[in-house]
Amino acid sequence: MLFSRLRGLRARRLLLFSLLFLAAWEAGSGQIHYSVSEEAKHGTFVGRIAQDLGLELTELVPRLFRVASKDRGDLLEVNLQNGILFVNSRIDREELCGRSAECSIHLEVIVDRPLQVFHVEVRVKDINDNPPVFKGAEQRIFIPENRQLDSRFPLEGAVDADIGANSLLTYTLSPSDYFSLKVETTDELSKSLSLELRKSLDREETPELQLLLTATDGGKPELEGTVRLQITVLDVNDNAPLFDQAIYRAQLVESTVNGTLVTTLNATDADEGVNGEVVFSFGNDVSLDIQEKFNVDSLSGEIRVIGDLDYEKTKSYEIQIKAVDKGTPSMSNHCKVLVKVLDINDNAPELAITSLSLPIKEDAPLNTVIALIKVSDIDSGVNGQVTCSLTPHVPFKLVSTFKNYYSLVLDSTLDRETTADYKVVVTARDGGSPSLWATASVSVEVADVNDNAPVFAQPEYTVFVKENNQPGTHIFTVSAVDADAQENALVSYSLVERRVGERLLSSYVSVHAESGKVFALQPLDHEELELLQFQVSARDAGVPALGSNVTLQVFVLDENDNAPTLLGPHAGSAVSELVSRTMSAGHVVTKVRAVDADSGYNAWLSYELQPPTGGARNPFRVGLYTGEISTTRSLDEVDVPRQRLLVLVKDHGEPMLTATATVLVSLVESSPIQKASLPVLTGAVGSKASLVDVNVYLIIAICAVSSLLVLTLLLYTALRCSATPTDGACAPGKPMLVCSSAVGSWSYSQQRRQKVCSGEGPPKTDLMAFSPGLAPGLNIVERSDHAEVNSDLSGNVSANLSCGFELLFRFNFIF
Repeated sequence: MLFSRLRGLRARRLLLFSLLFLAAWEAGSGQIHYSVSEEAKHGTFVGRIAQDLGLELTELVPRLFRVASKDRGDLLEVNLQNGILFVNSRIDREELCGRSAECSIHLEVIVDRPLQVFHVEVRVKDINDNPPVFKGAEQRIFIPENRQLDSRFPLEGAVDADIGANSLLTYTLSPSDYFSLKVETTDELSKSLSLELRKSLDREETPELQLLLTATDGGKPELEGTVRLQITVLDVNDNAPLFDQAIYRAQLVESTVNGTLVTTLNATDADEGVNGEVVFSFGNDVSLDIQEKFNVDSLSGEIRVIGDLDYEKTKSYEIQIKAVDKGTPSMSNHCKVLVKVLDINDNAPELAITSLSLPIKEDAPLNTVIALIKVSDIDSGVNGQVTCSLTPHVPFKLVSTFKNYYSLVLDSTLDRETTADYKVVVTARDGGSPSLWATASVSVEVADVNDNAPVFAQPEYTVFVKENNQPGTHIFTVSAVDADAQENALVSYSLVERRVGERLLSSYVSVHAESGKVFALQPLDHEELELLQFQVSARDAGVPALGSNVTLQVFVLDENDNAPTLLGPHAGSAVSELVSRTMSAGHVVTKVRAVDADSGYNAWLSYELQPPTGGARNPFRVGLYTGEISTTRSLDEVDVPRQRLLVLVKDHGEPMLTATATVLVSLVESSPIQKASLPVLTGAVGSKASLVDVNVYLIIAICAVSSLLVLTLLLYTALRCSATPTDGACAPGKPMLVCSSAVGSWSYSQQRRQKVCSGEGPPKTDLMAFSPGLAPGLNIVERSDHAEVNSDLSGNVSANLSCGFELLFRFNFIF
């Protein structure tokens, strides 16, 4: 009997223990999920918690149904009458979970008799209940008026406490002629805002600008926030600090100890003195959390860790850094430091670079070995498996030679003139998750080879030099550039020697081997040499040497260095002429002929009759451009029987040069003159009848001469095409002939065929006409006497025909 009682007691204890174990197992295994929107009103239905937990409504009170919250217990409540979970107080997702993507309220539901524990998770859904907020109502920006176009000025963006699409912000800027808004998005970052200058500023015209920046989120309905941009145009301290990078990137493992250097900022200011001293600080929009984790040294720009990093809380930090100079007013610039926190994979790979073969020649063959690289990782398994890679867009590649050994080899051709050195970054990355990596830099210098010839800026230069220059005069400087380096880029200059006529080119000019200066070795004479064309060679000092040539055309400009020269009987002595007192006005007594070796205006001659001494009346005049001395009136008995005429021949150069011709005129009675002109008077009998015969003869003569002219032209052309020049392009030629009249001169110039000495092509002749009222471009030289037809019998018609005959005769003589 006692044994049966003991056995029953043990059975009841075993049953109680089994029930407690079952209750504990059920308490650990049951979990229900609900969702509710934030800002839901009091009493909003969440879920039928009693029904979902399998509890009867009548047993809620007897079994002491109660809810315990792990977060805040007053947000949700259960109605014990109907078993419904409802909103008890205001739920603010941003206050409850901050900017976390997931936000939930965890509840524990406990009932007794038997003891049961249920886990309930209520997910709080975000609504667009927070507009974008700027840090202040106004942002002040100071911009110097001399900032270049396309300069950018960072702006502080807005913050939206919501998440997801509700926090995606777009920015718009009020219309402005001076600025446009630039929005840049980087990975794992919010948008970076900046103003870009589109129109030059003028402080005196526009000292201040006000713009409105609007931020709009992506929620429904859209919410927006605004900030006023107050832009002040500065007139002083015209250089702001400049960072060498717009974005600094750093990676830190979450176990990084305090004092670790994150990065060193480098900003320079082009100003001097106090205006060039730069102070670093956090930007105005840097959060308090970042300031508790990092510190920036105001002088050195070093950013170091001062707080504990937690990968599970914050995976990356975006730090706005401001560099301000000490000018008045101060100027600033901004950059971003991106710090990525890495999860624990506690050993990063290590890199060792040895056996460097530097520098490497630019003509090195492909697959040339540059360096040996060894990588290692003390971790094991996947975390110890290391792969290597190179900086992209470099002409190198890594070749695996053995386990954890690589060779850095040349993968494509090099060109030192394009890229003189390469910063090759080798990255070693392990297979952990997340993987750790390490980098090593190899500076590859490309050695030069002589593969570029010197190059002139132009293939040909034109130089103008006045004649009569001093020996050794510097007339031009040639310059060639060689893209190579060192001795391969050392350029020396020399003349390309040839003959100019009967002389060597080096007797005229020389070139300095180092400077490229071209000197005239002797005075140049325009009358002998109008154009000197030659080549200058530029060669480098490489092996083998490379070179190129440039052509110089030196035009010798004329100066008025030759006085007029009298021709014929007027040269060197006075000329005596007999004039009958019966001659009427306009009778030509004689003609003064002169030439000038210069050209252009310097050779354009005019004639002037000097007034007689004592103020006596002078019955003679001289043609301004013809040199013809003729009577101005009928001679009478009161005129002095012997008159001395001084004709002044002047050119039009600066300074003017002259020559004087003396003509002694003796006035005689008509009988000697009549005897001298007896043949003419005899032919004048029956002037009206013989005039027709004379005209007919003249016309026949003109036709004959014209035919002879055409035949001569054809013969001359055939000879020019078939004949080979024997004396070169600079040999002397025939003299120039002139047919002058009161309206101008026809001239044929072959005075000196050495005037154009380029060494290329045959000599040139020219035929031109000019009026005394125009500026002639060629020499005007009279070298041969020409006949004058002047007959009182034939009158004006005969005179005109005589001039035409003379002109055709001159053309025939020329060709």
